[in-house]
Amino acid sequence: MDLLQSYADDEIAESPNPNSQTLSPDSSPIRMLPSKSAAPKVDDTMLALTVAGSAARAQSKPLDPTQHLVGFNPTYEQLWAPIYGPAHPYAKDGLAQGLRNHKLGFVENASIEPFVFDEQYNTFQKYGYAVDPSENSYIGDLEKMKECDAISVYNIPQHEQKKRKLEKKKEKMEEDGDEVDVDMSEVENPSTDIWLMRNRKSPWAGKKEGLQVELTEEQKKYAEEYAKKKGEERGGDKEKVEPLLEKSTFHGKEEKDYQGRSWIAPPKDAKAANDHCYIPKRLVHTWSGHTKGVSAIRFFPKHGHLILSAGMDTKVKIWDVYTSGKCMRTYMGHSKAVRDIWFSNDGSKFLTASYDKYIKYWDTETGQVIQTFTTGKIPYVVRLNPDEDKQNVLLAGMSDKKIVQWDINSGQITQEYDQHLGAVNTITFVDNNRRFLTSSDDKSLRVWEYGIPVVIKYISEPHMHSMPSISPHPNGNWIAAQSLDNQILIYSTRERFQLNKKKRFAGHIVAGYACQVNFSPDGRFVMSGDGEGRCWFWDWKSCKVFRTLKCHDGVCIGAEWHPLEQSKVATCGWDGLIKYW
Repeated sequence: MDLLQSYADDEIAESPNPNSQTLSPDSSPIRMLPSKSAAPKVDDTMLALTVAGSAARAQSKPLDPTQHLVGFNPTYEQLWAPIYGPAHPYAKDGLAQGLRNHKLGFVENASIEPFVFDEQYNTFQKYGYAVDPSENSYIGDLEKMKECDAISVYNIPQHEQKKRKLEKKKEKMEEDGDEVDVDMSEVENPSTDIWLMRNRKSPWAGKKEGLQVELTEEQKKYAEEYAKKKGEERGGDKEKVEPLLEKSTFHGKEEKDYQGRSWIAPPKDAKAANDHCYIPKRLVHTWSGHTKGVSAIRFFPKHGHLILSAGMDTKVKIWDVYTSGKCMRTYMGHSKAVRDIWFSNDGSKFLTASYDKYIKYWDTETGQVIQTFTTGKIPYVVRLNPDEDKQNVLLAGMSDKKIVQWDINSGQITQEYDQHLGAVNTITFVDNNRRFLTSSDDKSLRVWEYGIPVVIKYISEPHMHSMPSISPHPNGNWIAAQSLDNQILIYSTRERFQLNKKKRFAGHIVAGYACQVNFSPDGRFVMSGDGEGRCWFWDWKSCKVFRTLKCHDGVCIGAEWHPLEQSKVATCGWDGLIKYW
């Protein structure tokens, strides 16, 4: 009440006109009264300073990394300010939040060489002490350290060096046969250094033979069985040293006729009817005598009255074409499949190459082996030089990347052509037999000058595939190469040996098979077997497929055009049959 009274007194005292209370509200505005506080007067200067100081500190001090809630917007300096407290070993002013790369702080790789670490680790394992890199002092057994003069495992002390020199000297004297004064008791005592030196085993002690211990009967039996098993796994090299005994069987009626002519003599009436070739349409005859697949066939040169076949049953057979159509002679002399065969120019002799690593030169009429050749590698292709005066020169492409040249008369190797990077698959004479072209598993073609082991032309492109069969065109200007990307490519045999991009024969499937490619005698048709048992015929000019014949069950590996009868073709396949169309 006293307070209200004081308000009233103040109003009366301040009002100059006692009648002001009776004024209408529109006459003058109402004045607001000043507020009065009943609280005692307090000096709050220090409080204000304290609050301001705490706010400033909150704005400058770093955030506590353990708190989950921040009640204000911190500045960049606050977020990246170092933590107050004891100094971190990797930061002078404490660990900054930005330096954390691990939940427990900062982790960095110690810069210590692997050799230094291994040295200290092995030293500690052997002696019981090691260097502490952080404090540059030693840890572990300090007494042992003083005793060993703080050496590491890689520091040989002086007395140890002397000991090793003496050991080497004694060893040398023993090898030279000089006698060394040695106490026999020390030699027999395993705890002495001399015994250790004499009986030590190390990777470098090759001259010292171990003690020969007598094997028991059981151990001897096991060793013999193991040696026998290893010999079988290696393929029995001892058995391969001696070639198989050759023999031949004649199946015809008589080896000579009533006029005394040999059975291989061509018939006198065998002549070419005309020069125009035709595509065969139907099967004429089938020869079946091989128990396994047939890998190659060759007509008798110039006349074609006989056909020679190489079988995977290790046998080579020759068949009559003109009259009886029967097997005339079987040649047996290989222990493994025969891969390639080749007639001499007159047909009186032929070559065989087999997987048993032997090349044999046979007499066609008698079946006798004239000469045997081997280099210890598998021959993949054999050829005789087509020149009449060089019929004694044999070339063979081997599995060890070489082309080996033999003189048949002497049986000696006269030349080696060694440039290929893979097994040699074909040898084809070109340019009037002055050069020959070879293909290989290294997907390249190489042209050689005959007798000179230097490549004069090297053909290798990124798009090229291996070419397991090559045949020359009758006019001698082109060769057809069977490429394993299911096409036949044509190369010129002139100086540049260029690929003819306009001629490409495709449609057949030969990927993975060395199917033979061939030409008709007049050069108008190209033919090839394929992996599905068909024989394909293309027109040479237009490169279009002319006809396909389903010839064999399985792979049709070989196809030969008869040299005189223009419309007849022989094919062979892995079904063991030879068919005449």
